[in-house]
Amino acid sequence: MESEPTLSTADDPATQTAPSDASLVRLQTRAAQRARGSNGQFIRVAPELDDLSDGELPADRFLDREISWLQFNERVLQLAGDPLVPLLERARYLAIFANNLDEFFKVRVAGLKRRIATGLAVRSASGLEPREVLDEISNAAHELMTVHAKMFQRHIRPALNDVGIHIVRPDDWTEADRIYLAQLFRDRIYPVLTPLAVDPAHPFPYISGLSLNLAVVLINPKTGREHFARVKVPPLLSRLLPLPSGEDEDKLYDTRFVAIEDVMAEHLQYLFPGMEVREHYTFRVTRNEDLEVEEDDAENLLTALEKELTRRRFGPPVRLEVADDMDDHVMDLLVRELGVSDDEVYRLPEPLDLRGLNILADLDRSELRWPPFLAKPHPDLAPVERSAQSDVMSAMRAGDILLHHPYDSFSTSVVAFIEQAATNPQVLAIKQTLYRTSGDSPIIDSLIDAAEAGKQVLAVVEIKARFDEENNISWARKLERAGVHVVYGQVGLKTHAKLCLVVSEENGEMRRYSHVGTGNYNPKTARLYEDLGLLTCDNDVGEDLTRLFNQLSGMAPRSRYKRLLVAPRSVRTGLLEQIGRAVEAAQSGRAARVQIKVNSIVDEDIIDACYRASMAGVQVDIWVRGICALRPGVDGLSENIRVRSILGRFLEHSRVFRFVVEGEDDVVFIGSADMMHRNLDRRVEALVRITEPKHIATLGALLDEGMAEETSSWHLQGDARWERHHLDEHGIPLRDLQADLMATYAKRKRKARRR
Repeated sequence: MESEPTLSTADDPATQTAPSDASLVRLQTRAAQRARGSNGQFIRVAPELDDLSDGELPADRFLDREISWLQFNERVLQLAGDPLVPLLERARYLAIFANNLDEFFKVRVAGLKRRIATGLAVRSASGLEPREVLDEISNAAHELMTVHAKMFQRHIRPALNDVGIHIVRPDDWTEADRIYLAQLFRDRIYPVLTPLAVDPAHPFPYISGLSLNLAVVLINPKTGREHFARVKVPPLLSRLLPLPSGEDEDKLYDTRFVAIEDVMAEHLQYLFPGMEVREHYTFRVTRNEDLEVEEDDAENLLTALEKELTRRRFGPPVRLEVADDMDDHVMDLLVRELGVSDDEVYRLPEPLDLRGLNILADLDRSELRWPPFLAKPHPDLAPVERSAQSDVMSAMRAGDILLHHPYDSFSTSVVAFIEQAATNPQVLAIKQTLYRTSGDSPIIDSLIDAAEAGKQVLAVVEIKARFDEENNISWARKLERAGVHVVYGQVGLKTHAKLCLVVSEENGEMRRYSHVGTGNYNPKTARLYEDLGLLTCDNDVGEDLTRLFNQLSGMAPRSRYKRLLVAPRSVRTGLLEQIGRAVEAAQSGRAARVQIKVNSIVDEDIIDACYRASMAGVQVDIWVRGICALRPGVDGLSENIRVRSILGRFLEHSRVFRFVVEGEDDVVFIGSADMMHRNLDRRVEALVRITEPKHIATLGALLDEGMAEETSSWHLQGDARWERHHLDEHGIPLRDLQADLMATYAKRKRKARRR
């Protein structure tokens, strides 16, 4: 493979003061392994495909999932560099990038390292050996983290300064600042610090995962001996501390912050009286935080998980971030004591851990953020009287309601449905799955109220939802104390389905009301995540949910469903059947189309089915937010497949599956399942078939708009490059789908009120 020359400084947008398109991130790569696309972004060029013969699919047809995830996070980074994005939102994208990468290392990288260490790692579907995957991750992560830090230093920070938002370093503190910060340190910071020295009587301290620390080099003036100490930045104190406004009237409304680690560093003499503070550097460790619970051997899953959460804090290190000016002898000490390898060390300019930028992104500066958006009630749930509350169950009896969040209000639809069911005297039972929910969720309160009112309430709580385990354990205990029947699903399977079933006795008959969604029952994330949901009192769906909840709470392994596909038994097979139907239609000369919208697509069976559909002449459209292991646009294999990715103000989270065959009704499903092994084989997932023609048309239009050439998006190429398409040939921004949807749904609601 012909290599490209290394970029010069002039080619690197992170070094330019006014790049023409700062969203195109140029990353240094090892040319022997990866090339650079025409827009300069990070890529891993896939090897040439094997020759196609006798209908066999090439062995190297899959892209590597880990590299694809890193490319997704680079797309987040490109949004941070886009001057068309409001400044504080760009700062938030930098924080999101940092948080994403933290989770990637403490789960994906940590898990891969553990499998290698135990001899369980195998060659990936992309054809890479485990060590090769780790090398690729290390190279890409070093490049991405360097550009991430430079983007803050050279673009975002100067832009923040220009609008009066300053992170003030010690060299720029005024005398008044120093007096104020000295008092602040003595009153609020000093009392919670615990300096830990290293000497024969004090072993090297344990460094908790993702904590920010100061490595301090001390000199004993009496002996001249050098000592090392570590001071942890208190995690419960704000990372950025506000400074009082200055006396300059022209800058009266400027906002000034200092990093807490800078305040600590400037006052280290208070912690080590009698010692000379010679050097200090910041550093940060990422540890393995992936949970390991053998459910078959755990008599009580809740207790076992609580023990495992305690063990998680002491997982082995997988990444060490250090200030780029750290002295080599301090670095050597950290590397030796933490047991990390050289390629696990990341030297970066300070400040480390840019998750703290969320504090700036939350500032009340509306001109620097997205325009305000307030979701409104769905037209079918909008009451005639403005002050009246919609009767959700009555609206459901009039027909199915398709919800599209955050454009449709979650609180006036899903939350109101559960709240009203909890207080309705006709309701006898409520059954609910809970994967992730907020700490002050009104849904939790409604389930408790229903149980206390004597209704039968079942909550299927997934306490193993990654990084929400402690919260979910807390709410499981609270629900149990209130009399809710709490179960944890089936052994060996996470319950990821988004389901609610309400059973009511009306006029002597039982009626079932159902909600099936693509997102969690979390009112907070429902304002930020794009998701779909179906409210229905269709009896087939009600029977399906009854069977599924019985399977989750009891023993019903042979349940059959009418409108649901349920993993791990029927989601993959059901979707493969629909793709096969499209293939048969194409082979018989009829037009056929497959459209899939998911967060990730990795499953080899689904991908191979898409390849074979393409080879048969079926048009396959895939709209993916994150990981994609499929290669589109390859002659003889996938020339009929297009892959798009949309990132923006809202996190695209819904899963939609549409199958179009000429002469037949469209088949459309929505639900909780991504096209990944864990979703299809190791989780309880549910897809519901949409039957209302107007809802099928709405979802079809949504998928078409997401794939349209005039919509701003990223396009995946057959050689694994993601190219951003956000400007037309005249440099005019392409359509922002989410902005268009906000305007469209607002107009729809206004029309509904006028009727």
